[in-house]
Amino acid sequence: MRYIIRPLAIAFLVVSGLVMPPLCRAAFAAEPQVVDGIAAVVNKDVITYSEVRELSAPREKLLRSQYTGEELEKQLKQLREAALKDLVDRRLIIQAFKKENYQVPDHVVDQRMHEIIRESFGGDRNTFIKTLEAQNYTLGEFKEKELERIIVQGMRGKNVKRDLIISPPKIEDYYKKHRDEFTTKEQIKLRMIMIPSHADTGNSTAQKAMAEEVLGKLASGAEFERMAQVYSEDSTRDLGGDWGWIERKTLAAPLENIAFKVPVGRISNLIDYAGNYYILKVEDKHGGVTRSLAEVRPEIEKKLIQLEAQSLQERWLASLRSKAYIRTF
Repeated sequence: MRYIIRPLAIAFLVVSGLVMPPLCRAAFAAEPQVVDGIAAVVNKDVITYSEVRELSAPREKLLRSQYTGEELEKQLKQLREAALKDLVDRRLIIQAFKKENYQVPDHVVDQRMHEIIRESFGGDRNTFIKTLEAQNYTLGEFKEKELERIIVQGMRGKNVKRDLIISPPKIEDYYKKHRDEFTTKEQIKLRMIMIPSHADTGNSTAQKAMAEEVLGKLASGAEFERMAQVYSEDSTRDLGGDWGWIERKTLAAPLENIAFKVPVGRISNLIDYAGNYYILKVEDKHGGVTRSLAEVRPEIEKKLIQLEAQSLQERWLASLRSKAYIRTF
């Protein structure tokens, strides 16, 4: 017999976002149950509908709070298909583990049980056992589930090279194509005065003259906050035209293009846009800085290694699927 256990495999890691630990099962005990049946056959192993429901139950509860009608049915169908696919893959992995004649030493599972009791039950084994009994779950069933998790995680890790190397050109190419990931969001602290032109009432000339007068007063040293409180008809008038910190896409494009070009402490020219006259003041700005390739190289390399590992795992699983008899119902 050969052993496959590695430190990573011992850790209690959920193999996919769909996996529900056995101890969470009671939370969904009140949900109506349907007659069980065969959801899929993987070689000679059977996956039941109850297994699919147990795996998808937490997400189903969330979906039912977010969607209704046809959209809910669509989301539930996709979720259950994903859960079934995950169960099929897990079954294939466990079958591959047995075919290779690997074994997990008993002390590894026992160690994991001790960790669960210590971390989740304060070291109280009796409380742990009573919790299992309250959920109609035997200790043997729980240990079997933990064993399967360790096997799946170990087999996934076994089929990924530990010395994956990402070439410098790949790192540089990723940096060029994803610069936004390494650029902080550009923000400005903005104040605004908005004076409507009232063109529909024939007062546009007078309104423009007033806007130019306000701009002149600001140029002569008048306080922007006070001018906004007196003249602006923007929703922030009572706040002295204070928009606070804003990001791009907050303002209409023509206003945004000007606002983000105004130097800190400066006031814009009069802006005629969409039937209104605008005067902008940028009080401060930050962000919009892109970290250098040298700074983010380790981060990119780590991400690309993870992506390559996922790709290797998926190719390995695809090979298992291609050689297996899989039938879903």
